[in-house]
Amino acid sequence: MNSRLDSETALVLAIGGGVTYVAFERPPLGAAMLVGIAAVTLLLLMMRNR
Repeated sequence: MNSRLDSETALVLAIGGGVTYVAFERPPLGAAMLVGIAAVTLLLLMMRNR
């Protein structure tokens, strides 16, 4: 396992932090963003398995 923080991990952490902040400040927008992120994640996982 590589102990360095690669750019993909840094991006995921930054986006996760941003979504968490938005969900805390504006719950309806946070819920919509959660659904969108979940859909994109599922699509990416399905495309990786091809």
